[in-house]
Amino acid sequence: VQLQASGGGLVQAGGSLRLSCAASGRTFSSNAMGWFRRAPGKEREFVAAASWSGVSTSYADSVKGRFTISRDNALNTVYLQMNSLKPEDTAVYYCGIRRGADVSSAETDFGSWGQGTLVTVSS
Repeated sequence: VQLQASGGGLVQAGGSLRLSCAASGRTFSSNAMGWFRRAPGKEREFVAAASWSGVSTSYADSVKGRFTISRDNALNTVYLQMNSLKPEDTAVYYCGIRRGADVSSAETDFGSWGQGTLVTVSS
């Protein structure tokens, strides 16, 4: 089981980025997927999650209205569209697989973390 996150980079405040997370090794169409992030000097925190179908989603208050999570089960890939980025969004972003089908914001409910992708937002 491997997760490969990509799409990070350097962007100015107010800009947009789209992160992708491709899963390999087996299909995950029956598992919820989530995005978490770790800012410098901070603990990893929940960002967004999507249920197995992608119909049910959940967001951290700090990103609600700016970020959108989606998934393509045929491609075994989950996405995070990030708009109106702020300097406080700077972090390494990780995707994880939920041990279940429904959304959750608890880090302990997720696993198989990949290496993450760095997002840097300049002011």
